[in-house]
Amino acid sequence: MFVFSATPGFASGDSTDRNSGSGTKEYLVMFEEDSADMSVMKSIGISQSNILYEFELLPVLHVELSETQVNSLENHPQIKTVEENAEAKAYQQQTPWGITRVQGIAAQSQGYTGNNVKVAVLDSGIDRSHPDLSANVRGGYSVFGDSPYNDGNGHGTHVAGTVGAVNNNIGVIGVAPQADLYAVKVLNNSGSGSYAGIAQGIEWSINNGMDIINMSLGGSSSSSILEQYCNLAYNRGLLVVAAAGNSGTAAGNTNTVGYPARYNSVIAVAATNSNNVRGNFSSTGPTVELSAPGVSVLSTTPGGNYASYNGTSMASPHVAGVAAQVWQARPNLSNAQLRQILNASAQNLGSSYQYGNGLVRSLNAIQY
Repeated sequence: MFVFSATPGFASGDSTDRNSGSGTKEYLVMFEEDSADMSVMKSIGISQSNILYEFELLPVLHVELSETQVNSLENHPQIKTVEENAEAKAYQQQTPWGITRVQGIAAQSQGYTGNNVKVAVLDSGIDRSHPDLSANVRGGYSVFGDSPYNDGNGHGTHVAGTVGAVNNNIGVIGVAPQADLYAVKVLNNSGSGSYAGIAQGIEWSINNGMDIINMSLGGSSSSSILEQYCNLAYNRGLLVVAAAGNSGTAAGNTNTVGYPARYNSVIAVAATNSNNVRGNFSSTGPTVELSAPGVSVLSTTPGGNYASYNGTSMASPHVAGVAAQVWQARPNLSNAQLRQILNASAQNLGSSYQYGNGLVRSLNAIQY
């Protein structure tokens, strides 16, 4: 269950001019011939001290030039190319605001990265070739029979990045960057699925030893069989987390939480913005249990890309990631104990009808 509000992917690095001194800049000059002809340089007043480097494999000089000298070289028949030397910067990894807000980075600094905790992402699949996810996607399953559970929609890849995008100096980082991610494809490439498919995905998660199930999906009607599968997973020791839904009203006084989030065995997660205020779309009701960032959430998308989405679908994986961190830190907790601690350590934000017990916080839960 989600609302797309995509923004263009960000640039990881840029190029700027380098100015080496008053009146001159650095350039790369390539000759037409196989070797650099120094007489050409001398003819326009370039001395040896202006030549910073002579390349060996191509007829290229790294040289300081004035604007007049540049014009002379660009018009010279023996010169093929004159390019201003550009500055290259290391690619930078961004920390989405939500990861910090739920204390994900603070917990990581203490060594809690979700290591060895298995998180099943029941969604539209995961682009396992994404550079921010390839190291963490350990396997998966598709109810549609397609292999290898590839994400033709993008939603599942975005959700997975919030749970566990790796810490690799590019792109973004997830809450639990060393968690084991499993792509359980229950939504097709149009982002649609069925309760039967969700139940099948839960069954696979139980049979394959998952620790946490994240379901950023849902519907408006209940199903006794889907509820029993959620209960079965919880009774078998899994923590089950789901998006509360995107059917909220501006007033936030109507019970609009969807299924499976509304079931007692499932943690229903509402969405907040960077001011810790509920997103108007976020569903409300007595079964809302926790809140997490769900507005303008930057994460991974297929093809090595990144985008910002809105929705309780974006909030739910923050809770799943925090749960992975806490379970790594406190592996002897049962799922029921973990759930109680997540709720008890949450930051109160106001009405429980809108925010549940409040904003999930990782380090507070670990230290609770």
